[in-house]
Amino acid sequence: MEVIRIEISSTFLGQEYLLNPCVLREKNDTFLIDCGYEGSIKQLSGELEKHGIQLAELTGIIISHEDIDHMGALSEIKEKIPSVKIYTSEIEAPYLTGEKKSLRLQQAESLRSTMSEEFMEWAIAFEQSLKAIKRVPVDFTFGFDAHFSDRIRIINTPGHTPGHISIYLPEEQILLANDALVVENGELEIANPHFSLDLAQALDSVKKLARLEIDKVICYHGGEITKNISGQLKKLIEKYS
Repeated sequence: MEVIRIEISSTFLGQEYLLNPCVLREKNDTFLIDCGYEGSIKQLSGELEKHGIQLAELTGIIISHEDIDHMGALSEIKEKIPSVKIYTSEIEAPYLTGEKKSLRLQQAESLRSTMSEEFMEWAIAFEQSLKAIKRVPVDFTFGFDAHFSDRIRIINTPGHTPGHISIYLPEEQILLANDALVVENGELEIANPHFSLDLAQALDSVKKLARLEIDKVICYHGGEITKNISGQLKKLIEKYS
């Protein structure tokens, strides 16, 4: 199994973000894990080419959850590569396709009344961005803690969103945490705890991940951690318990 972490930078509502999608290459399949904001396709293509991969070689895209920075570019890629298959969890699928109203949009709308005048313009622009996401059909969905292949496990890690998934590679002992965890100041943290749709669930997901044998954690925000992973997860659990 070849695991490639790439970096793409995006400016969204005036702020710059560095994102870390990953690529898994297994036999005849090349899977992209999450894909950045709308407009990221050129950067994605360029980063893939640095590793000898053409965008058209992608056979599947696994979307960890429906947030705009993880699936905003999905429709662009699908337009370029109609054959690419889209995977996500059973819970996230109807939000990804637009069958159900985005939970992040619902959250943003509910919080608008609490926003100060200083942040109101940003809040409204954020809502408009969520409404503008182009939806795509989903080809395959994962049930609870699925074995995607002999070497790829899908781990249900709800909290950030109800259907959020992480990916575990048992042979390599690598965890693609997606937004179950982030790296901040060189340490693992829960992603945006104040905006997790269910913080208690997010903590339970960290406890679940802590039971795995992990040599490397790759986070969508912040990159990777290879040292004292079990100790950092224990510290994180204690912080929020």
